Amino acid sequence: MDPSSYSRNNKFPRPSSMRKPHLYFLIAFLCAAFYLLGAYQQRASFTSLTKKAIITSPSCTIQQVNKPTLDFQSHHNSSDTIIALSSETFNFPRCGVNFTEYTPCEDPTRSLRYKRSRMIYRERHCPVKGEEDLKCRVPPPHGYKTPFTWPASRDVAWYANVPHRELTVEKAVQNWIRYDGDRFFFPGGGTMFPNGAGAYIDDIGKLINLKDGSIRTALDTGCGVASWGAYLQSRNIITLSLAPRDTHEAQVQFALERGVPALIGVLASKRLPFPSRAFDISHCSRCLIPWAEYDGIFLNEVDRVLRPGGYWILSGPPINWNKHHRGWQRTKKDLNQEQTKIEKVAKSLCWNKLIEKDDIAIWQKPINHLDCRSARKLATDRPFCGPQENPDKAWYTDLKTCLMPVPQVSNKEETAGGVLKNWPQRLESVPPRIHMGTIEGVTSEGYSKDNELWKKRIPHYKKVNNQLGTKRYRNLVDMNANLGGFASALVKNPVWVMNVVPVQAKVDTLGAIYERGLIGTYHDWCEAMSTYPRTYDLIHADSLFSLYNGRCELEDIMLEMDRILRPEGAIIIRDDVDVLLKVKNIANGLEWDSSIVDHEDGPLEREKLLFAVKKYWTAPAPAPAPSHRRRKTN
Repeated sequence: MDPSSYSRNNKFPRPSSMRKPHLYFLIAFLCAAFYLLGAYQQRASFTSLTKKAIITSPSCTIQQVNKPTLDFQSHHNSSDTIIALSSETFNFPRCGVNFTEYTPCEDPTRSLRYKRSRMIYRERHCPVKGEEDLKCRVPPPHGYKTPFTWPASRDVAWYANVPHRELTVEKAVQNWIRYDGDRFFFPGGGTMFPNGAGAYIDDIGKLINLKDGSIRTALDTGCGVASWGAYLQSRNIITLSLAPRDTHEAQVQFALERGVPALIGVLASKRLPFPSRAFDISHCSRCLIPWAEYDGIFLNEVDRVLRPGGYWILSGPPINWNKHHRGWQRTKKDLNQEQTKIEKVAKSLCWNKLIEKDDIAIWQKPINHLDCRSARKLATDRPFCGPQENPDKAWYTDLKTCLMPVPQVSNKEETAGGVLKNWPQRLESVPPRIHMGTIEGVTSEGYSKDNELWKKRIPHYKKVNNQLGTKRYRNLVDMNANLGGFASALVKNPVWVMNVVPVQAKVDTLGAIYERGLIGTYHDWCEAMSTYPRTYDLIHADSLFSLYNGRCELEDIMLEMDRILRPEGAIIIRDDVDVLLKVKNIANGLEWDSSIVDHEDGPLEREKLLFAVKKYWTAPAPAPAPSHRRRKTN
C-alpha cells in the first residue's frame, strides 16, 4: 500500500478522493482568516506618525509643528508582511556637517575646474560615477526649524535655516534682506526698485496688462532673492526664478525658503531646461547678463522660451543710462554702445520695442514669423535654425545663435502654436499642443480623462495625509508630471508645484504643462536636481521608479529625494507593488516613517501607494570654542 495514502494521525488508509474536499475547506478557511486579520491590521494604529514635533529655537522658545496624520489603509497584505517579502536591507548614515548645503551638480569646488568665460563654471557639472558616490543623508543645519507658512514666509525666514548674512551687508542699500535676532526679513526691495517690488510691478502694469489673465507664466533671470516673483504671486502670475549657485550669498536658497518657485541656473553655454514657447514674460532687473555679447546668444535663448506675443522686460544697465551712469560707475559712451547693441540683437529676433519709460524697457516677440521671414536679409540678419533643430530639446543642449522658428501659420493675424486662453480658463482648456496633435499619443480625450483621474486621486491622498492642501506644505515637486494633473488638481490650495518631465519619459509633455499655466523643468533623475537641500515640503512620484528601474540605482534617486526634502516633509510614491517593495526597503534605510496603502480604486489594483514622512533631525551643535588662558608673565 502506498504510504502516502495514510493520514498523519491515523494508521488507517484514507482514499485521496475523500481528502480533497477537506483540503479545499482548509485553504478557504485560512484565506478568509488572513483576509480578516489584514482588515483588522489596516485599521491598527499607525498613529505613531501623528505626533507633535517639539523644536527648540536658539532663543529658547518652543515651536510646535503639526506632522501629517497618515491614515494608512493597506490591502490584506499588511505593511509588515510586505517588508518581510524582501530580504535586502539598507542603511544610510548621516553625512558630516560640512554637507548641509550640498548641491552635487553645482559644487563650488568642482566648478573651479571649468572655464570662467561665459559663466561656464557655474553651469551643471555633476560628479561622474565613482568619483563621488555619496551614500549618506544630507543633514539640516543645527537649529533648523520648519519654515514660516505662506504668505508670511514671503517676508520672513529663520536665520538658522539659511545661516548667511553676506547679503544683508552687500545689498543693505537696495533693501533686499535684513537680519534681526533669529530671523531674516525681506522688505521687497531691489536694485532697480527702491520703493519695493510691489510698486515696481505696478509700474510695469501701467505699460502692459497684468490683470486680465493673458500673462500667467514668468521667468526671472538673475533673480536675487526673488522678490519680483514673490510679489507677482498675488496677481496670479507664477514666476520661475533663476540664479546661479553663489559661493556664499545663497540667493536661490532664500527664494525657496520664502516659498517662491526657483531653480539654480545660469545662461552660459547650454539651453535652459525649459521647452520652447513656455513663458509669457521674461524679466531681468540688473541681472548682469551680457545680453549683447556673443552675437546675442543669451537673448536668442530668451526668444526660444518666450511664447509668441510674449514680453521681455529689462531694467538696469543700460536702460536710462543718462540718469544712472555715475551710480553704475560707467561712461555714457560705454552704456550708449551697450544699449545700441541690445537694440540691434532685438531687431534681429524680429522683436518690437513697445516702450521705454524711466528705468523700464519692454520688447515684444511677434505672434508669428511671416513678416520676419519676408523681410529677412540672410546676408546680414540672424538666420533661422534648420528643421533638424528640435526647439524643445533642452537637456545639455548647446545654445545656438540661429533664430528658432515658431510653428507655421496661414495668415499674419494667426498666433503661431495656437492662442492660449486667459488664466484661469487656461488651466482646464485643452493645450494647443494636444489639440493640434503635436504630442505623440496624447489626444484631447486622453487629456480630459487625465484631468478627471486626478480629481479623484487628490481626495484619496488627502484622506491619507490630512495636511495636504493646508498651509503645512508650500513647495511641491512632481517628479514625473505627465500632463500636470497633480499640480492642476491642487491649484486652489496654497501650494506651487515644480512639474518635472524626465528626459527618459516616452513623450515630452512639458510644453503642454506650460500651456496650462503651470511651470516645470526637464530633468534626469539619475543625476541630482539643480536645487539646494531642503527645497520641498512634499514630493510626488508617479510611476517614476518603474521608469528608472535598470537605468540607475533606485537608492540614489531616493537619497536625492531625501536631500531635497525638508525635515518632516512628506512623500507620495505610486507604482507597481513589486517596485514599491524595493522602495519600501530603501525608505526604511532612510529612516522614513512609511507604509504601502491601497490604490484609490481598492485592493485589487496592482498599483499601490507609498506614503512617508521624513523624520526631523539636524546636524549636531558645533563644539564650543576652546578657552585659552593667558600665561602669566613675571
